[in-house]
Amino acid sequence: MGIGNVTERRMQPPQVGVSVVILTLAPAPSGSRLWLPLVRRTRQPFLGRWALPGGGLRADRSLEESAYYALVSTTDLHPRYLEQLYTFGDPARSQGGLPMVSIAYWALVGREETDDLSEAENVRWFPVDALPELAFDHRRIIEYALQRLRARVDQPDVVTTLVGETFTLNQLHGVYEAVAGTSIDLANFRRRMLATGRIEETGERRREGRHRPAAVYRYTPGDPDPVAPYDVVRQRLASLTQSSALSGASAPSLDLRMREALSPLERA
Repeated sequence: MGIGNVTERRMQPPQVGVSVVILTLAPAPSGSRLWLPLVRRTRQPFLGRWALPGGGLRADRSLEESAYYALVSTTDLHPRYLEQLYTFGDPARSQGGLPMVSIAYWALVGREETDDLSEAENVRWFPVDALPELAFDHRRIIEYALQRLRARVDQPDVVTTLVGETFTLNQLHGVYEAVAGTSIDLANFRRRMLATGRIEETGERRREGRHRPAAVYRYTPGDPDPVAPYDVVRQRLASLTQSSALSGASAPSLDLRMREALSPLERA
């Protein structure tokens, strides 16, 4: 049975899926720039255009599991920070195809996981300020994710996910510049960050390029991180998915392990 003409398709219940915006800092020496992976579509609508990683929902997977599965199956990335962003369901987003609703997530991946921004078939990394023509309303979803990141950049868990638990002031400055998408005066930034009392020296020094070793900082201990329970679960999930891939575990086995790892999210 066909799906009818355009008018009939628009009256059908929408398909529901997940889309994920995965953000990371560019590896040196690319400078202060955020990058994300996109997947080239191999079917209509928008055949040949680039799109966010994503996929459909299944009755035996939660939304978080679906988002993680989309990441693992398309990019093999295991982010430590994943959060639901927004739901996008404009009737016009499918351009005459079946109505589609996308539950969007945004994820942060550390530099150590994307040292070379390695690519695969139909998967390519792009800087957020030089995106190609995208499918659906995925540019709007990316802009929404960037707005959320800019609103969260002062949270230690966000910064340390991108740059690591310890950092130099130059590295911290690079995070803020990349997130803001504009230049930030380094001297003023240093003074402002040190004046907040939120970072402290570790006593270590780190060499950056040809410059003399710079002081290494960390965020000062404070209140428990509100997303810490999620972070612990996601680290468990990353370990489980990696071990499953190495052992050649079947999809049902991976699904079971994902459910076991993510079940504490419902109680956090």
